[in-house]
Amino acid sequence: MTITLSPEPNGTDIILKTIDTDGDGGNDPDVTVSGNLISGITYNGSIELLDESNPNDVENITEEVQEESDEHQFFYTVGSGLDVTTSYKDEDGNGLPIGVEFTLVANATSSGDLTFTLRHEPNKSAAGVASGDITNAGGETDITETFSISVE
Repeated sequence: MTITLSPEPNGTDIILKTIDTDGDGGNDPDVTVSGNLISGITYNGSIELLDESNPNDVENITEEVQEESDEHQFFYTVGSGLDVTTSYKDEDGNGLPIGVEFTLVANATSSGDLTFTLRHEPNKSAAGVASGDITNAGGETDITETFSISVE
């Protein structure tokens, strides 16, 4: 999973990336963050999912998530101490969020965890789910990763 955060109106992208070449179990994934967010800046976010288990046949899973948008939703969970807010920019055919495209606002100087979770077949009409609360979403987790983030 690669998350690209592009500052508005311009600047250097921040890349959050996790690579798990041996899949579930085995070795821990390689998790990287390319830099710190800047306080007061709005970032346009996008998520790319690749199946890189076969280097000769890399599959873009993002396309499947978008094609089956009514069956998928990303959730962004901001840990305590981190002062950022997120909002969805894309939606499925029913007007409910998908989360491949989003906005992140870096507020005050802070640090903490930001977790990205993709749920398959969440209950998008459950309380709070459309606004990004994973509590009542149900469904199965396709991928989840936590990144340590700093806002300076």
